[in-house]
Amino acid sequence: MDPQRLRQWPGPGPASRGGYGQRPRIRNPEEWFHELSPRTFSFHFRNLRFASGRNRSYICCQVEGKNCFFQGIFQNQVPPDPPCHAELCFLSWFQSWGLSPDEHYYVTWFISWSPCCECAAKVAQFLEENRNVSLSLSAARLYYFWKSESREGLRRLSDLGAQVGIMSFQDFQHCWNNFVHNLGMPFQPWKKLHKNYQRLVTELKQILRNTMNLLKENIFIQQFGNQPRVLAPYYLRKTYLCYQVKGPDDSILDKGCFQNKKKRHAEIRFIDKINSLNLDQNQCYRIICYVTWSPCHNCAKELVDFISNRHHLSLQLFASRLYFHWVRCYQRGLQRLQAKRVSVAVMKGPEFKDCWEKFVDHQGRSFPSWEKLEQYSESISRRLSRILRFANQNNLEDSFRDLRLGSPSPSSSRSDSR
Repeated sequence: MDPQRLRQWPGPGPASRGGYGQRPRIRNPEEWFHELSPRTFSFHFRNLRFASGRNRSYICCQVEGKNCFFQGIFQNQVPPDPPCHAELCFLSWFQSWGLSPDEHYYVTWFISWSPCCECAAKVAQFLEENRNVSLSLSAARLYYFWKSESREGLRRLSDLGAQVGIMSFQDFQHCWNNFVHNLGMPFQPWKKLHKNYQRLVTELKQILRNTMNLLKENIFIQQFGNQPRVLAPYYLRKTYLCYQVKGPDDSILDKGCFQNKKKRHAEIRFIDKINSLNLDQNQCYRIICYVTWSPCHNCAKELVDFISNRHHLSLQLFASRLYFHWVRCYQRGLQRLQAKRVSVAVMKGPEFKDCWEKFVDHQGRSFPSWEKLEQYSESISRRLSRILRFANQNNLEDSFRDLRLGSPSPSSSRSDSR
């Protein structure tokens, strides 16, 4: 980067431009230092899967913008200092300089421990509020990776666009050359560095991939298939609901998949989940749901009650198939949904593909469309359109006759179930 474009950041100049300054010392939470000793780096950044005696967390960070460049180290503060994790020390320092909304900042972290759940939540909130900041995070080790709250924190960061990864040999070498008082000595990798890296990469992939219980490929094809009847060998077609919550900037804030449980339909479990998110009522959120069966009349009523008092939410419902569409109470349920700001539609090619990519453990394979998918979707769409068209007519008997819908075939009734 051109030295004339460097912005003056706090602290001595040489270290902020990648040079070597004084040896590290612990300072106040909102301050930073320039270099680690080789012993400190080798001990605290050693990429063990399980590490003991390492209650310090270090961030070797770089900030780049159009008119600025910074390089430094933050560490967590423990008693007798006021407690402050390294991530929060960085955020406090970074925010104190008044970020320009007209400039994009690229932040790179090489961190000894991945963020705890509380820090991940605060970093995620910072990224939500500052969309002109991009974060790339590479961790030497995963902090309490077996705990659900720690895994959820990493998933939240990834969903907001942060690049979450594991430090490789090249990353350790980069940190050694730029953040360690190495006295000109080359980086010497420790035993099992590469083997530990591979294990941690595998673990992180599992964490980031399983933002919820991903559907198996055969389950998706069987349950979301929109064929009018099940062919032999017969199986039950159950209700699965996949949802994603999008924020004002269209970023995915939460997503998941539910299946009917005994006496608790997937739609009710979905409502419970959204209520637990405590979404800010001063912000607008868009929720997209993909369901194998359209809601029964009871679930339709619950969804209407749920959305009626939440004007900050918009709900789009895409159904692969219509459930008991020839029964009047189920028709009324769909009509009530449409009348209460819930967009009801039928899944077509783009929706099936999006559902496949976001909710199926497809291992990188593309969506395998089945024969007559679009033809079946169009047929079900016409059926739904007729149901919704008659929502304001008083004579439902005439409307029902106009639908010209027959009862299900014996094989269909045997194999279809919510």
